[in-house]
Amino acid sequence: MTFASIKALTKAAKAGGYAVPAVNIVDQLSLNAVVDAANEAKSPIILQTSVKTLKVIGAAELAAAAKLAAARVDVPVVLHLDHCPDRAVITEAIQQGWSSVLFDASDRDLDAAVAETREVVEEAHAAGVEVESEIENIIGVEDGVGSDTAKHSYSVDKLIEVATDTGTDLIAPQLGTAHGLYKASPVLLFERVEEFAAKTDIGIVLHGGTGLSAEEFDRFIKAGVSKINISTALKLAYMHSALDHLKAAEESGKWEPVKLFADQIEAMKTVVTEHINLFGSAGKAQA
Repeated sequence: MTFASIKALTKAAKAGGYAVPAVNIVDQLSLNAVVDAANEAKSPIILQTSVKTLKVIGAAELAAAAKLAAARVDVPVVLHLDHCPDRAVITEAIQQGWSSVLFDASDRDLDAAVAETREVVEEAHAAGVEVESEIENIIGVEDGVGSDTAKHSYSVDKLIEVATDTGTDLIAPQLGTAHGLYKASPVLLFERVEEFAAKTDIGIVLHGGTGLSAEEFDRFIKAGVSKINISTALKLAYMHSALDHLKAAEESGKWEPVKLFADQIEAMKTVVTEHINLFGSAGKAQA
């Protein structure tokens, strides 16, 4: 199998006191930049794709590019579908070769969320695909999915009960973070992670990682988080490096797309390497 097991990688990360970076890519350029940065740092890496990216690029094309990238490096690579409430897209990702999916049922009431999560887990596991579950919503809208208000919240015990009952491989709970850039300092729930870690071996995922400090990342990892999602930081590097290059090109009159790509790749690799170092995953690859 080309891709690694997200469950195995996060289990090793928790035991080793680090977290695996899960980086949202937007095209083949960003995909290769993320994989190359991980390979150079000898870090396991999770390539995350939004539903929007899957639809724009095409599931078959995106999966093929990810498989080629994973095959040419010496580190474990996961291809993960991020925040997906659409069952048809979940099925498409499973059929096209994603190695894990996040079924986002946070817009459903509890009974529906549990029933559908169980169905997704059965479908995914039958194909050898692992499942991250979200039934209480993480604040913020990302690529058109999500909400700026907390619609559903449950106790740690209830989330563990649901995950155990449905066979979920990873849990994405509310931890005080939010998607996007913070307008004010978040109230981070380190103790909630500790409670999860004390009660279950199921992997705990931190969403909304962009903008947290090194100390905050460290506290979450020490508490038991083993997968940390980064999306906005890569998008900013992608766009700002392009903007800077285009401004310089306009001034010089030299328009060379390949040099634009090179600047974007370098900027993205820098951001990914920074987070690999922050999460402690450098040198932890066991391909």
